Amino acid sequence: MTGRIVRLAETHRAPVAFRFDGQDLVGMEGDTVLTAILCTQGSLRAAEFGPERRAGFCLMGACQDCWISQEDGPRLRACQSPLRAGMQLRSDGWRE
Repeated sequence: MTGRIVRLAETHRAPVAFRFDGQDLVGMEGDTVLTAILCTQGSLRAAEFGPERRAGFCLMGACQDCWISQEDGPRLRACQSPLRAGMQLRSDGWRE
């Protein structure tokens, strides 16, 4: 679990299944997409100019670092988007 956000409170909320980069994951009701991804994956995407991983930057929708793609729709900011059951997401939204 190195590098992941660890949920310490509100662990009783209902689970919400979603898919990210082809992997089935589970967040919790009330999570943002970014929170759900960071709790399960530890990072959001690869960095553009090196081997590092990215995990969002400002966490309030100002920096443009957390854009991801929906399989069936437009890009979204993971830090401002509520997680919904059945979402199909890809980490390559920042390139588009």
